Amino acid sequence: MKSYARLARTCRLRLAIACAVLALGCGSAPALLAFGQEPAQVTAFEVAARVDRHYDQLHSLKAGFREDYAGLGMTRTESGTLFLRKPGQMLWQYSTPAGKIFLLDGKFAWLYTKGDAQVQRIPAKELDDLRSPLRFLLGHTELTKELTGLKLDGASNGRYTLSGLPKGQENRVTRLSLTVTAAGTITAIEYVEVDGATTRFTFTDEQPEAPIPADTFHFTPPAGVPVVDAMPPV
Repeated sequence: MKSYARLARTCRLRLAIACAVLALGCGSAPALLAFGQEPAQVTAFEVAARVDRHYDQLHSLKAGFREDYAGLGMTRTESGTLFLRKPGQMLWQYSTPAGKIFLLDGKFAWLYTKGDAQVQRIPAKELDDLRSPLRFLLGHTELTKELTGLKLDGASNGRYTLSGLPKGQENRVTRLSLTVTAAGTITAIEYVEVDGATTRFTFTDEQPEAPIPADTFHFTPPAGVPVVDAMPPV
């Protein structure tokens, strides 16, 4: 059951974060001033529209990531490369720890770390049913429709912090914050759960429209390692 809980937690976080990085469905965004000519009082809705606009046009993306976790009396730092491709495919390929992957192939989510006794798998449709706070990464909605109490604060280097409460996640999450550039590129996401656990993802070297082969999102379990169908998050 512990392994099921771990996959459930990982699924929620990865889907939520990846969904933020490659947003779809920006809808009708308001006209924006040229960047560098900021209005005196830019609003949260204007910055959110920039994020939607930036990612809506993309079909694939590659970026480096660093994942920092603090909670339940422990801290952890991991890193690697994130690959995204529409519709609904993503791969978190870890370099630290080496051999760890979280992959969504459009049908299943897979979690495996080299040396594990089993591969964990959960249907992608179960992840979608979770209404993960930023599932629009894989293609459905807008920031302003996903976050209630949307708030804008200034951040360093001319960036902004957008924060709010993910709809449908009130029993799991207390705050979700995105650090974005003036052009709408997400550089960090912080996800705070009700138990106080905090996960922060920092993204670097974003490569829009990166050529990513289709087989990047295909996972073959190692020989002799059983596949366990994990229970969907509750």
